[in-house]
Amino acid sequence: MKEKIGLRNAISIGIGGMVGGGIFAVLGLAVSLAKGGTPVAFFLAGIIAIFTAGSYARLSAMYPDRGGTVRFINQGFGKTVFSGGINNLLWISYIIMLALYASAFGSYAPNLYSITGDKSKDFHLYASGIVLLATAINYYSLDVVSKIESYAVIVKLLILTGFVVIGIYGLFGENHLDQLEFKNWKDPINLLTGGMVIFVAYEGFELIANAIPDLENPKRNISRAYFYSVIFVMILYILIAGVTVSALTFSKISSAQDYVLAEAAKPQLGQWGFSIITIAALISTFSAINATLYGGSRVSYVIAESDELPHELSGKLWNQPIGLIISAVLTLMLVNMLKLESISTAGSVGFLLIFSMVNYVAFKLAKETNTNPVSSLTGTILSASATIVLTIQQFGSNPVGIIIAWSVIAICFFLEWIYKDIWETKNSG
Repeated sequence: MKEKIGLRNAISIGIGGMVGGGIFAVLGLAVSLAKGGTPVAFFLAGIIAIFTAGSYARLSAMYPDRGGTVRFINQGFGKTVFSGGINNLLWISYIIMLALYASAFGSYAPNLYSITGDKSKDFHLYASGIVLLATAINYYSLDVVSKIESYAVIVKLLILTGFVVIGIYGLFGENHLDQLEFKNWKDPINLLTGGMVIFVAYEGFELIANAIPDLENPKRNISRAYFYSVIFVMILYILIAGVTVSALTFSKISSAQDYVLAEAAKPQLGQWGFSIITIAALISTFSAINATLYGGSRVSYVIAESDELPHELSGKLWNQPIGLIISAVLTLMLVNMLKLESISTAGSVGFLLIFSMVNYVAFKLAKETNTNPVSSLTGTILSASATIVLTIQQFGSNPVGIIIAWSVIAICFFLEWIYKDIWETKNSG
């Protein structure tokens, strides 16, 4: 009999999924977009995450399945070209997240040790190297992957919590609290855009869905696992954003955008603080790459098992799903071809669209799940609206990210249509 997991473990899965490499990768980007309103941007993104977590909780209670999001989409839309396209997008969005985490690792690592003396070259070496290392570990032992995750969650939470506590204490001395004043906020649309570009920092709570079949006392614990983890992370992100904006001038944040959390530790802790946060970033992004490679390869396997990808993808290579090596290769391509903002934008558009559909499924199946549809309808409207606002606003300043995002979406649906046409023709014949 498989061992059950408790509420604390389920919350840890959600927190670990969210506080991976996301906050280290996108904090500087968030400040560049929202300025003094950065804490508000994280709050707005968190509100959408909370409504979506509610939809996940309702669907998880009714359809506990290790397929998680894939199962919910199929339950709501059937196994159609549309559901297949959304599920394929989920896999690709995992790969985009991998590129985001690798990008963060490549930005932080040269601050500890420069290989070539040229940070741009070091970035590509470190970003590519960490993907290859994580892929090797996934092939070597899943037990090692699990152990890395269990220790990494504790380490990064301790360091980030310490960063917040020391940062708040430091505000009693020299600070830049005036940067948080309303006059330094961007307008509401740009605040929302900033929140949506960094929405990828919240997406990891959906990993709880995959663990629901093993959860103790699910009737009592499912909602708690989702809401406690999202609310905790939202508060943590808001505090981190507030401390960072108060610790550094906007110009300093801009110059250190790719590793701003480490720079924000300098005023109180000096070079030691910079190094500690850099190490925390490397541990966090490495563990996130490890876990996302594992999760992404399993998603591709589940989609193939659901007849929404070729059955060859449900096979194995070197005793691991074929999706693992495909995910690694595509990640290497993305991280070496795209800039951070384009990667973050593409990831956020993908997950906002996916979460729009999950919210809609929860609304559509409200009678079956015996729940109030208003919350899920609100989640649907918020996430769909955010997708539209993000697309329109970013197209002016970051057209590459938007073009990539919607091209990926179109390709996911087109390939699913091609596959379904071939598969159905083959089976009908």
